[in-house]
Order: sequence, then C-alpha cells, then structure tokens
Amino acid sequence: MTGLSVLAVDDEAPALDELTFLLENTALVSTVRAAQSATDALHHMHTERYDVVLLDIAMPGLDGLELARVLGRFSQPPAIVFVTAHEEHALEAFDVGGIGYLLKPVTHERLVTTLQRVAHRPDPETPHGGSLDTILVEIGSLTKILARDDVSWVESSGDYVRLHPRQGGQHLVRMPISVLEEQWTDHGFVRIHRSYLVALRDIHELRTSQGHTVVGIGDYDLPVSRRHSKDLRDRLVHDSRRDGS
Repeated sequence: MTGLSVLAVDDEAPALDELTFLLENTALVSTVRAAQSATDALHHMHTERYDVVLLDIAMPGLDGLELARVLGRFSQPPAIVFVTAHEEHALEAFDVGGIGYLLKPVTHERLVTTLQRVAHRPDPETPHGGSLDTILVEIGSLTKILARDDVSWVESSGDYVRLHPRQGGQHLVRMPISVLEEQWTDHGFVRIHRSYLVALRDIHELRTSQGHTVVGIGDYDLPVSRRHSKDLRDRLVHDSRRDGS
C-alpha cells in the first residue's frame, strides 16, 4: 500500500499547523497539503487528487459541510474526515458522506485509527466488499469495532441501520440494510421484515396472533411480514435440525 495523499482544511492557523504536524509524522501519509479556506481547498482539488480531506466544519464562507457536498459530486471523490470542536454536527457529517469525525484536540492515536480506516476501505466499485464480520461504530469521540456475532438484530432507518448488540444499546451506521442482509445471511441472520434483520440464534419465541406473526428477540417483539414468514420458518426448522444432528 502506498502512502495517503492528504489535504487538511481549517481556517484557524494554529489548529491547521498542529494537524499538519501530526499528519507529517504519520507513516500512513505520503504527502500533506494545507488550506485555510474552502476556496483554497477547491483550488488544490482541481489541480491535484487527494485520497482524503481532513475538514473543519465551522469556517467562514463555504463551511465544511457545504464543501463536503461539493466534493461528493466529484467523479472520484476523496474520503472525507471531519475535524471539529463540536459534537452536535456528527449525524449531519455522516449524512453528507463523511467516514470519520475527529474532535479537537486531535490525538495522534485517533488520527492513525481513522486514516487506517481510509487506507483499508473497499474499492469504490464494491463499496461493501467482504463479509463484514466487523463494523466500525462511532461512540462520541471514540471508534469501536463491533463484531457481527455480537449483533442481535438490525433495524433499518433510511440510509442508515441501527445495530442492536446482544449486550444492549444501539449504534447508528450509514449503510442500507440490504447490504447487511446480503453479507450476513450465510452467518445466521434472516430478514423478517423490510425494516428488520435478526440473528436466528437470539430468537426465543415465534408466535401468531390475529393473523400477525412476531418474533421475540431479547426484550423486543418484532413483526414478521407475510413476505418473509415462510423463509423465517424454513430457516428456523433447518437450524433446529442441524443443531439436533
């Protein structure tokens, strides 16, 4: 793997100097360019291609979120990582295509973790390649690895999914549920509804009442659509026979 070419954008000179220093002392990075405005950043982007843009959000004129939307229309858009002092923009940042969200002051450890994610992300032609046996989830300023086997069920939320781990809580991730259905079907997950994907091992009850089928999974009762009902029953029977063999 060759080093990453990085463009750092921040209107505050001290913050930009610190970020540039960290990048120049990171083995994953081959080249670093600094820009103090969105206008300067676009000038650089039109003359040179970058693998990743580290982007402040609060800037005069065109702000970081607006710049990210512009970069997203490039034929080969760079990976966008937001660097900001404000937590409240996280959801909007991911909504415009950001793959990382670093809170100031940025530590070298967090920067390296984020750049590793950029360096190892799948080819754009197959954006969700592999079996997705782990998923990176953001918890405040931390990035944690959630294993597929720790997920009990998945809920669709537009262009996002909510992952519900077996130990409780939930994590919002930008990814369509259809991708997880495709990648996790062979690993014990089954689609029960347009909005739900569940782990067969965690279903403790299946019942029908007044023509409606629901599954009990953890503390939740989730609806099963008629379209998915037969497949669910077939999978449950198949798994029970395999366990009993």
